[in-house]
Amino acid sequence: MFRNTSLNLNALMEAIEKIELYTAAFSNADDFYHEQKSFDASMMQFVVIGEVVTRLDDNYKKQHNEIPWQKIKDFRNIIAHDYFGIDADEIWDIINHKLLPLKKAIYRLQSEME
Repeated sequence: MFRNTSLNLNALMEAIEKIELYTAAFSNADDFYHEQKSFDASMMQFVVIGEVVTRLDDNYKKQHNEIPWQKIKDFRNIIAHDYFGIDADEIWDIINHKLLPLKKAIYRLQSEME
């Protein structure tokens, strides 16, 4: 389990960092949404994050319930199944207010494994 968990945490961090890279040049939701490559690439990384979360052991997620695992998974499902109903402002808010705290939490979990 340790190795798989470590690999999954690394995958989460990589996806978060890609979203940061893809969104760095934008200052608002509208510009981000209308730059289709960056928007689509970021949405794919949110799907990846949700997929990786489903691979984490349930007991591990219970031990680290400070992270909203179910909300992350649910968000992945919204993107994957209702792509055309996505609200760009909501995505922008998540990127700007929830991604960094998630990154810090994942980093803490990675540090615990060293």
